[in-house]
Amino acid sequence: MFKALESEYVVFDVETTGLSVIEGDRIIEIAALRLKNGVLAERIVSLVNPGRPLSAGAQDVNGITEEMVREAPPASEVLPRMIEFSSHACLVAHNASFDIKFLAYELALSGRKLYDATPVIDTIKMAKAFLPYLSSYRLGALANSLGVKIGIAHRAEADVEITVSVFQRLLSMAEDHNIHDLKTLVARFGVEKPSFKLNNSSQDSFF
Repeated sequence: MFKALESEYVVFDVETTGLSVIEGDRIIEIAALRLKNGVLAERIVSLVNPGRPLSAGAQDVNGITEEMVREAPPASEVLPRMIEFSSHACLVAHNASFDIKFLAYELALSGRKLYDATPVIDTIKMAKAFLPYLSSYRLGALANSLGVKIGIAHRAEADVEITVSVFQRLLSMAEDHNIHDLKTLVARFGVEKPSFKLNNSSQDSFF
């Protein structure tokens, strides 16, 4: 059996107010789906109040409005629940360096951080290695090339569901590229988790 399938994965996606945490952009929605033995087991989906106005550009992209996030919980309440949900698993995202940057930054604002041992895999890296002939590696284009049905785009839950299907198809190709376990998968397609020190809290882990 392909040993990588025996691992647990949490595929996640964030919607944000923009592209730069340093310039003040924040998460406004997060979704995470947990895969156990290749089967969807659990999910977390939540809007997030960013504590700042939403730009017209962000609203045009994801359709999330001021009214939708006004009564939503802040990141300091939502994200620790997501990290507990994803403990002892490998995180997976499409263009993972973007999503993990926002996740790590929001956690740092509360004096928290991801477990050092939690790996992160990028499906774009996998796709470029397994499907080098594609002209685009945007999620929609990649999904189309793999025969994945696309519904609503640019909402966290919908994008995560697409990413799950894409990831499963890419995993099915891994053995053909001499990748047989999670360790090799992470070595080939992992991304570094950024480190932000924005709070003097001495708390280094969640639980």
